[in-house]
Amino acid sequence: MSEKRSSESTLEYLADSPFHKGEQRIQHRLGVRDQMERFGRRVIRDHMPVQHQRFYETLPYVFLGHADTEGWPWASVLFGKPGFVRSTNEKALHINASPLLGDPLAKSWLEGTNLGVLGIELPTRRRNRLAAVVTESKESSLKIVIKQSFGNCPQYIQTRSLSWLDKDSQPQAEVKALNVLSAEHTQLISQSDTFFVASYLADQNATASEGADVSHRGGKPGFVRVDNETTLTIPDYLGNNHFNTFGNFVENERAGLLFLDFENGHMLTLTGKAEILWESDDLEYFEGAQRLWRFNLHKGYFVKHALPVRWTLEEYSPNSLLTGTWREADAARSLATKRQDWLPYRVDRIVDESAVIRSIYLTPENGTHFRFEPGQFLTLKAKIEGQEVVRTYSLSSAPADSAYRISVKREVRRESGLPDGVFSNFLHDQLHEGDLLHARSPAGTFSYTAEEKRPAVLLAGGVGVTPMISMMRHTLIEGVRTRHMRAVTLFAAARNSQERAFFQELMELQQQSGGQLRTVWSLGQVDESMKPGTDYHHVGHLSAELLQEVLPLDDYDFYLCGPSGFMQHCYDLLRNLGVLDRRIMAEEFGPASLHREQDQASEAFIPSAVAAEALVTFANSGLEQAWTEQDGTLLELAEAHGLSPDFACRS
Repeated sequence: MSEKRSSESTLEYLADSPFHKGEQRIQHRLGVRDQMERFGRRVIRDHMPVQHQRFYETLPYVFLGHADTEGWPWASVLFGKPGFVRSTNEKALHINASPLLGDPLAKSWLEGTNLGVLGIELPTRRRNRLAAVVTESKESSLKIVIKQSFGNCPQYIQTRSLSWLDKDSQPQAEVKALNVLSAEHTQLISQSDTFFVASYLADQNATASEGADVSHRGGKPGFVRVDNETTLTIPDYLGNNHFNTFGNFVENERAGLLFLDFENGHMLTLTGKAEILWESDDLEYFEGAQRLWRFNLHKGYFVKHALPVRWTLEEYSPNSLLTGTWREADAARSLATKRQDWLPYRVDRIVDESAVIRSIYLTPENGTHFRFEPGQFLTLKAKIEGQEVVRTYSLSSAPADSAYRISVKREVRRESGLPDGVFSNFLHDQLHEGDLLHARSPAGTFSYTAEEKRPAVLLAGGVGVTPMISMMRHTLIEGVRTRHMRAVTLFAAARNSQERAFFQELMELQQQSGGQLRTVWSLGQVDESMKPGTDYHHVGHLSAELLQEVLPLDDYDFYLCGPSGFMQHCYDLLRNLGVLDRRIMAEEFGPASLHREQDQASEAFIPSAVAAEALVTFANSGLEQAWTEQDGTLLELAEAHGLSPDFACRS
């Protein structure tokens, strides 16, 4: 194996790698180098599998990345009725099409041109990438030979349906060259939820991984910021860790961007220089961004009525909806200076969760609320019977939800007349939808991390379920965003079915998570009409026997929340089972504190997998996917990629 030593002493560049030097550098920087090298050698091929060949033949359009004679990259799109791209063999494609009017691709329609090819099916979010070279060019056709072929995940792709325009009614295209962005260009960019980026790397010792590339980028409308008439700033989200685009940027800072007006058929194609912003103050406020990059315009073309088709937006990608916009980021930055202020929140909805617990949805008057960690509480202020009263309540919403939700148990007034339940009774009896409450930013040290690999067990008594459902909701949302879902089991205790809160919501979370999120109900009393295993799972107090029966042998993090007696009971039984004190996190209601024991010198049981990583092929579907320990079981891996295999016991 031939290797080149870099100036970065811990990185050895592999000359025969499926990734070129720039891609290797970024993978190394972000700690995924060894993993991606192993996976890349398995899933990046020098030919197209049969399913890729057939896929391209079904498409009515393909996107291309290329560089002009001066080395400036451009992203382009070609159109044709399905079949205009044909696979002549596993190494070649024949494309029967011509560049659109005003597309710089017309000047690169030459034999020997390196192309990046992106086949993307917007209705299904399926996509594949190719690196190729033109071997034959005619006025309305190209023949290309494949250097690399690999699949891409469907994240951030908005689904759209396509309709062709009648040629006789299609408006005449108008081409305008530009070197600054006008108000019309800015509006198109600012409203876009999708664009395409081309990058280019040429070397006299070129490997299969070097040449042109084109990639899709998606987000919510407003995810691209126009800083001025020549500069854009763009977030980079969690992806496949190949870093094809950024790897090219590291070696060659030039980039091409393509924005399409899907509804009106206009096209804005730009070329310029890209700069990766590894650290930026903006990252703290832009939801979902792991990095930023900046594009500085060199030149471009705006072509009105360029496209022979129109697209209709069907739905946004679930991953896109979990990300932010620059408007939201600016509002979050402004809000950060007001953490100690009492801010107004409108009561948007009131929902009874049980006979004693009521949920109140609070929407910020300024449109933006503070981020928080699952498990934290909200401090509220209201004037009750002429007195200003302040109370804290755990948040039962997830951080990504658009509104705060608190879920409050009605506290019965004490005979003394100075009750603990002044605020809770006010919320239950006097608060109405549309009213205003004031709150400070969320706070509290009882918090939870969905990114942790270790499974979690939540033990909740009564209204102690409120921070736990926040944790469950957050785990599901992060599982969608990151494609890794932490396994969580919630043991929820209630007096009876009337006081059992969030029953239906927790069932839905279990179904949506494919069983990664489970709820076990322990009730003090049950009715004859209730079905065991569905309406409840245990009668009486939570016990060590119940935990041992439900939980497979593993190393867990435990989270406790509920009345003091419940908390101490759960803590003691966990300690008697040998759980380390440092594995038990607790949030209490009431004045008493939890009596803890210090850990003795011992180690937690950590099971070891047979393998740390593998390449999995699902025979029936033909899907090929890399697996690591973070992906969980093979069943979880299959479900995460849209498969529904038969199974009996999830564990």
